[in-house]
Amino acid sequence: MNFDNKTVLVTGANRGIGKALVEALLKKNVKKVYACSRDIKNVPDFGDSRVVLIQLDISDSTQIQNATRNARDTQILINNAGVISPGGLFDCDLKRDMEINYFSTIQMMKAFVPVLEQNPEARIINIASIASYVNFPFIAGYSASKAALYSATQAARIELRSKGIAVHAVNPGAIDTDMNKGSTMDMTSPTEVAFSILNEVEKEVEDIIPDKIGRGMYEMWERSPKELEAFSRKMYEELTAGK
Repeated sequence: MNFDNKTVLVTGANRGIGKALVEALLKKNVKKVYACSRDIKNVPDFGDSRVVLIQLDISDSTQIQNATRNARDTQILINNAGVISPGGLFDCDLKRDMEINYFSTIQMMKAFVPVLEQNPEARIINIASIASYVNFPFIAGYSASKAALYSATQAARIELRSKGIAVHAVNPGAIDTDMNKGSTMDMTSPTEVAFSILNEVEKEVEDIIPDKIGRGMYEMWERSPKELEAFSRKMYEELTAGK
């Protein structure tokens, strides 16, 4: 497939990967991009009439239904909106992480399936995380919610195949966004990640690792899931040493 002349809806389009995806889609010659955010005042001016802003809090079922009515020509749904609550399993805001990253994203898929069924070359792209494969220290709730989302994405892929809707999972590692501000890791830029995602979707890759940190961790997981778990444990021990 290719993105030429397609209509795409992107959630969480105000910054980070979401913003970069909108910019990359415009360069891919899409017909239209619905750029969604909880507060459209925070969405940058993309300087392109193909961008249509939609106020959308994905935890608000009324706003989701409004979005389905206002974007009935959507062919490609990119579920990018998400949150991260710092903390370990027993002190993080697990309920918030699961509500936004998991339950609300599923509601987006459920609401848009009837829309996508009516439009050609339909597909869903869910932005999960390399944390889908292992729980990382200090973002335990986020990791759990993304693992759940990845599992749900696999379920959607199986169930929607007969409806002609392709489903992709994107599992990035640490990306150079506001979420990782201050990190000393050699992170990939959101722009590079966005183009990597779109290029892999065009190649019909179902599970996408769009960055070098993510690919390194995925290679550990491929060798042995316990190797990646040991990496996470070592990270935790280093971060908590002396505390």
